[in-house]
Amino acid sequence: MNKTEKPKMMDYARHMLVCVGPRCTEEGEAQELFETLGEKFKAAGIDKGELRVKRTRTHCFATCKSGPIISIQPDGIWYYNVTEANLDRIINEHLVGGQPVEDLIYHRQGGTCATN
Repeated sequence: MNKTEKPKMMDYARHMLVCVGPRCTEEGEAQELFETLGEKFKAAGIDKGELRVKRTRTHCFATCKSGPIISIQPDGIWYYNVTEANLDRIINEHLVGGQPVEDLIYHRQGGTCATN
């Protein structure tokens, strides 16, 4: 009988979840953004070390408006309208600089919602 091997995972500071489901972006924009993350994370220096950000595709967050939508954990921050320019802001200001991008937040863990 084969023993199931325990998976291994590198340490990370934050986890970015990207909804690539068809209801958020019908033209596949979220998947295209996800595919750029490796290069963007490397350029920002968050692909390894203390600031490493793990990235994962998800199918649906059940908040299907104004996508692409991403969530940054454990911060409990949810962003909407994540265009390439907005993604660059999120990476530079939030993931590298530690300051969430307030005008792109639609939800915070704990029920505090952004108002525009």
